[in-house]
Amino acid sequence: MSVTYVGSGPYCYADSLAMVLGGEAPPPAVIEVLTGSPYGMQLIGGRLPLFDAFGWDPEIGIDAALGLLGWECERADGGTAAAALDRLRRACEGGPVLAGPLELGLLAYQPGSGEAVGADHYLVVLEVAGDTVLVHDPQGYPYATLPVDAFAEAWRGELIPYLERPFRMRHSFTRREQVGPEEALRRSLPAGLAWLAGRTDVEVPPGTLGLAKAAERTAELVEEGLDPEIRTLWQAFAVRVGARRLNDLAACLSSLRLDAGAAIAAEQARIVGGLQGPLVAGDDAALAAGLRRLAPTYERLRAALIAAERAS
Repeated sequence: MSVTYVGSGPYCYADSLAMVLGGEAPPPAVIEVLTGSPYGMQLIGGRLPLFDAFGWDPEIGIDAALGLLGWECERADGGTAAAALDRLRRACEGGPVLAGPLELGLLAYQPGSGEAVGADHYLVVLEVAGDTVLVHDPQGYPYATLPVDAFAEAWRGELIPYLERPFRMRHSFTRREQVGPEEALRRSLPAGLAWLAGRTDVEVPPGTLGLAKAAERTAELVEEGLDPEIRTLWQAFAVRVGARRLNDLAACLSSLRLDAGAAIAAEQARIVGGLQGPLVAGDDAALAAGLRRLAPTYERLRAALIAAERAS
């Protein structure tokens, strides 16, 4: 059985999209699944393990979710900080702006900030007035403010590996087609299967592994001695967002009456969520064992969704 999780957590782009789409937005859980993030695991560059699809990143995911929901928007990036801030100021006059990825470590209103660490983040910009940027930060900071220069420094995102050009934003959201959550989820299934098969049309850093291979190799890295930086990232972010994504996938598949797939996604959510305790306690034997239990579930989920597709 899968019980929908309700609570705070690192769903920054899904929450931000829900804010900018307003009353026509589906729940953030649906948006997250539409991005494709829950369909897999990747070990980026053979070093950084994350519970998202092989070759996936939030930029791919945001565009996928918007398209599946029937929305379009304008996107801009690049140039100087002054030009970007001018674009942002003008865009906000027409409505909220989805900004990101930004460097989470440089958002000074968040406790513990002050250093760029390569942590990506998305938020909604409401207004640029004078020398101040007003934002809704889904990390738990409504109506937070930041000086424009400090915002631009975070927005530059120099350490974010998948960001090709700085100062990215999306604005002027318009709906070209009325697509309900259930229909959008059905339309997303072929992409989900493609992620589970290991897409070959996405660029990945050398040495990157996906799906079962990523889980197995990560288990070996744990046994060899997990990098302290990776352990910290997993404790603070990767495990809890991975478990939540999978739990939301289970609920979404269940809503489509894809019960076999939903049961496997729920099993994955329990395995990934169950890594948090051993991770914090330093029980690396249990951590590695959990990863090895996870490894074969990706192919099982793919097989279950293929069987459902053939039966429909």
